[in-house]
Amino acid sequence: MTARIGVITFPGSLDDGDAQRAIRLAGAEPVALWHGSHDLEGVDALVLPGGFSYGDYLRAGAIAALSPIMAEVKDAAAQGMPILGICNGFQMLVEAHLLPGGLIRNAHQQFIRRDQRLRVENASTAWTSHFSAGQEITIPLKNGDGGYICSAETLARIEGEGLVAFRYVGVNPNGSLDDIAGLTNERGNVVGLMPHPEHAVEAGFGPDTTAAMRSGVDGLGFFTSAIASLASAAA
Repeated sequence: MTARIGVITFPGSLDDGDAQRAIRLAGAEPVALWHGSHDLEGVDALVLPGGFSYGDYLRAGAIAALSPIMAEVKDAAAQGMPILGICNGFQMLVEAHLLPGGLIRNAHQQFIRRDQRLRVENASTAWTSHFSAGQEITIPLKNGDGGYICSAETLARIEGEGLVAFRYVGVNPNGSLDDIAGLTNERGNVVGLMPHPEHAVEAGFGPDTTAAMRSGVDGLGFFTSAIASLASAAA
């Protein structure tokens, strides 16, 4: 049976269509969901996409974290459903306390857009199993509020418990503590990151590689990992 992965659209979402396309290319069925609904429509996994929900007023992701559908997202997370937050979606996950810490304005106070090298730190989550620990991948990054922060106590805990999913390699683009680019929860079903894997899923449209321009497809592994995780759970 084909996995059904929901993509939630919030007011100001920009990359919901791209996320749906990535899901389709990975071999699952994308399901469009609306932030004002309380119905997840029976999906098997969820993606909170990038964008500027509610214009990033108050704090990026803070208002969206209070949207009606987030009550269902929290319940689904507690039940073990795979949930991926991308950029603004990552900001929503920390604002909803599904992941620890917070995200603030980039250290240089400027919006950044670059193809960013990442190191996979945790390959045991629902969204990273098709990578290997220590593997370096290249994923597009575009954000103005991507600086990861947390208390010293929280930082020690996430480092000690292996909850850092990705780190920036080569350059820290936004001043994030410990070069943190993405996190996972303890169970490994909820993952959030600032870079955009949905923009690196098809040759001809991804980052440049040594093989050819725009040939990078490292982002596809996020979605195939989730599909494999769902198939394993159903077996």
